[in-house]
Amino acid sequence: MNNYRLNLFTVILLTGLFNACKPNEINNMETRELNSNWTYHQVNGELAGKAAVPGTIHTDLLANKQIEDPFYRTNEKNQQWIDKEDWEYSSSFQLSEKEISRQNLRLDFKGLDTYADVYVNGSLLLEADNMFREWEIDIKSLVKAGENQLRIYFHSPVKKGLELLNASAYTYPAGNDQSENGGLGDKKVSVFTRKAGYHYGWDWGSRFVTSGIWRPIEIKAWDEARIKDVFIQQKSVKKEQAKLTADFTVEANEAFTGKVIVKDQSTGKELLSKQVEIEKGSSLISVPFNIENPKLWWSNGLGEPNRYQFEAQLVKDNSVISKYGLSTGLRSLKLVREKDETGESFYFELNGVAVFAKGANYIPNDNFLPRVSKADYEKVIADAKDANMNMLRVWGGGTYENDIFYDLCDKNGIMVWQDFMFACSMYPGNEEFLENVKQEAKDNIVRLRNHPSIALWCGNNEINTAWSYFSKAGWGWKELYNEEQREEIQKAYMDIFHDILPDAVAEYTDGDDYWPSSPQAGFEPEKHAAYDSRSGDMHYWGVWHGLHPFEDFDKYKARFMSEYGFQSFPDFETVKKYTLSEDYNIESEVMASHQRSGIGNLRIKEYMGWDYKVPADFEEFLYMSQVLQARGIKTAVEAHRRARPYCMGTLYWQINDCWPVASWSSTDYYHKWKAMHYMVRKAYKPVLVSAFAKNDTLAIYGVSDLLVRKKGVLSLNLISFEGEQLFKQEISVDLKANTSSVLFKSSLADLLGKFDKKSVVLQMEVKEEDRLLADGRYYFAKPKDQLLPEAKIDVQLIEKEGKYFIEVSADKLVRDLYLNFKNSDIRCSDNYFDLLPGEKRIIELTGNDVPQQSDLQIRHLQQISD
Repeated sequence: MNNYRLNLFTVILLTGLFNACKPNEINNMETRELNSNWTYHQVNGELAGKAAVPGTIHTDLLANKQIEDPFYRTNEKNQQWIDKEDWEYSSSFQLSEKEISRQNLRLDFKGLDTYADVYVNGSLLLEADNMFREWEIDIKSLVKAGENQLRIYFHSPVKKGLELLNASAYTYPAGNDQSENGGLGDKKVSVFTRKAGYHYGWDWGSRFVTSGIWRPIEIKAWDEARIKDVFIQQKSVKKEQAKLTADFTVEANEAFTGKVIVKDQSTGKELLSKQVEIEKGSSLISVPFNIENPKLWWSNGLGEPNRYQFEAQLVKDNSVISKYGLSTGLRSLKLVREKDETGESFYFELNGVAVFAKGANYIPNDNFLPRVSKADYEKVIADAKDANMNMLRVWGGGTYENDIFYDLCDKNGIMVWQDFMFACSMYPGNEEFLENVKQEAKDNIVRLRNHPSIALWCGNNEINTAWSYFSKAGWGWKELYNEEQREEIQKAYMDIFHDILPDAVAEYTDGDDYWPSSPQAGFEPEKHAAYDSRSGDMHYWGVWHGLHPFEDFDKYKARFMSEYGFQSFPDFETVKKYTLSEDYNIESEVMASHQRSGIGNLRIKEYMGWDYKVPADFEEFLYMSQVLQARGIKTAVEAHRRARPYCMGTLYWQINDCWPVASWSSTDYYHKWKAMHYMVRKAYKPVLVSAFAKNDTLAIYGVSDLLVRKKGVLSLNLISFEGEQLFKQEISVDLKANTSSVLFKSSLADLLGKFDKKSVVLQMEVKEEDRLLADGRYYFAKPKDQLLPEAKIDVQLIEKEGKYFIEVSADKLVRDLYLNFKNSDIRCSDNYFDLLPGEKRIIELTGNDVPQQSDLQIRHLQQISD
């Protein structure tokens, strides 16, 4: 009994000692959003109303029924006056006596678009001039207990741009700035303003130059000190151990001796605890720590994108006075550029594995950024993951995306090629502009650097290839200037993309890779050339702009294909949302307004005429444009994947749209999959079987992104369009890990024999025992030359356990079968597919609507007439 009392006393004593050493937690930091009770008014006019924050003036005018839907028909033309007006936003906020008494009181403007004068209780607080920056300002001396007034005056970005243009010694090239649509003639003002370039128009985008509070406003109050930021540097990450350093940025009113702690939130385990000296003002404190046997972050297809949830704490006098939570994934990720027998490699290595990048270029999801919802972001990242992608390139004419975009990429294993926001223009080089760029770079690097998905920082889009180091190269821009002006513009370019931005990446990350421009062959001046396929990355637009045939995708391959593409129209269900029936002609005023490439319609018709019948019917033409686009991009992707390890990445242009439009996208503005996205999903599967004919020889390749070797059987079946099996062969194959190899070769004459190439298809399958690894089809003649039979198609709608399916089969070959439920959001698990004779497919249906057999629309290639 005495021993029991002694042991109990010991436990109580030790518990008390433990709790005495454990820091207390106090509620030091208070943060709340100031996004309600806003109004707007036209400074030199009568328009006014309630405002949504975050928002834009265009969306506020729309919500208050003062303008029509900007995307409907040609309404864009009638709304160009908006960007030439000044607008003022007003609100009030309450502060309690407790908040007023806090030692620190700040307003944090996450994003102001763009030229904004901010007043608090009538006093000028801030003059903002960069959409991409965050502005945190002390307001303690300007506010009082009770009601406080907050007013933001937005100057017209166009008028401000004109002022800067008029003060400049010369204009700058900016071909995608649709100044004429904005009523400005040839006055390109976009280059002077640190604002999303696509707002001024692009060859796939409308022109809506917005203003407004486009990201949240927060009020922050705290005493003594706070952790402003924590960066987890990944010094060395291996499967046995991750060597890390936590960089604490601390702001303190006075110097003190304290402690910094990092915990694993999922386990509660304390990973580091160290006594430190905190300086008055802002200080950086770096503390190393290790994690044994870490769970590594992997890209989609290679493994799980494991992440760690960390909580950082600042302790003073045994009380936690500040906390900071963050998520990151532990990985080793680098760009490998090494000399080889043909030039220099360009690929990403993740955790020691050479990764073939499969993905797309990404643009903003809307012209009006604040109305992009969490669901929108989730859809586009899910679409990327479902299509077997592992990389998205955030293109430089848009914006540094919201945190949720990168969170979703982290979560889903999508690596991010991150451009800085410069595209297709030269830029000023004055001191004020350059300083603004420095702060912009710092803000966004610091905000994004903990995301494991960030694979590369890239200076700009296509400026190097447009300007080029040599006077006679590029897009002819140099011819606009004399020698002195060329040198000035060249210096500004070098200052931004070879000094400021790489210096910022080096200073604020733990060694992230930087690439000056896309495309580019290398850093050296002699490599500032557009298309050197032996090193660097390439944008190949011979197909489309150069009228090269699709087959040239195999001829023009580089170390990394970071842009290429082909246009199509959106689905008819999408077109109906912005048109009337009288607009159903691709050359109508409305359809032309939603086709921003000057050569777009002509190019689609030209390419279609080479390989397909060109239908006169409007709906059939929309369908055929998607079939054509899908075939082109399939040709490209397979060529790039076959070429590994010489080529180690393929990012097509583009995955998404910012408004309903004819464009290069694989999913439209409403997230509806085009034929191309279905085709890409198949072409990006981990294992690919791909046939390619050159001269009189057909080679069948096996491409594997798997990290394990696979041994199986390649089955070749030559089938007539009527369903007769003409030839069959099975070959044992060895698919080595992470490689491309030829599995089979034959002359076309030997393979076809006496059979008509216009009436047969080669079916290819690679199986490991009974498991299908890959399949594909090869046609020996162009679609318009194929003797396609009239087929009997059987389609049944099936409901099973609350899920809906389509069961479809045909007695003869059906090409590019498209299934659509009219006036519905229903998505088919597969679509635009070829159906072999006697083949039965089960297609799962998803969406909010209940499918009805009567709403099912079927379209296929055999129906098309010219």
